[in-house]
Amino acid sequence: MNGVQRFTPLQRLLHWVVAVCILAMLFIGVGMVSSVEPKYLTLVSIHKPLGMAILVLALIRLVVRLRYGAPPLPADLPEPMKLAAHLSHYALYALMIALPLIGWGMLSAAAYPVKIWGGVTLPAILPQSDSLHTALWNAHFYLAFVFFALILMHVAAALFHALVRRDGVFDSMGPALTRE
Repeated sequence: MNGVQRFTPLQRLLHWVVAVCILAMLFIGVGMVSSVEPKYLTLVSIHKPLGMAILVLALIRLVVRLRYGAPPLPADLPEPMKLAAHLSHYALYALMIALPLIGWGMLSAAAYPVKIWGGVTLPAILPQSDSLHTALWNAHFYLAFVFFALILMHVAAALFHALVRRDGVFDSMGPALTRE
């Protein structure tokens, strides 16, 4: 494979599963904040458990990433781009973990149950408080936009590495087209 170092199969699987979940979550979130129709309740009933699934998967991803690391960036990649890559990954992980926790805290502060699959209801993690609920709702709302912008930059960077630099960075997370 031209000497391209790759993430482990588990890391690649988790990356793409989480990517699909987050993409779905972004569309569901947009639908929720732009609708007062009956579909709103359906979207909320999907949004809560999907957020918790993303939280669990993100924590697993973080543990796996800490255990196995990441392939090195190309030696000829300019230092500002390397810094941007590292900082953006820290931000992506932080938001994958923070947004579900903020959402859970927001619902707890509003005394709304967080029901996930199978009828399981998560315990409140914060006391009921209208002002706390409002602050967390605002944080969740605006951080979701930051997350979306960061995801767009992540995709743009991946395409830059795949189509312009052709330096193996995209291939390190892409699907294995040959036997490993």
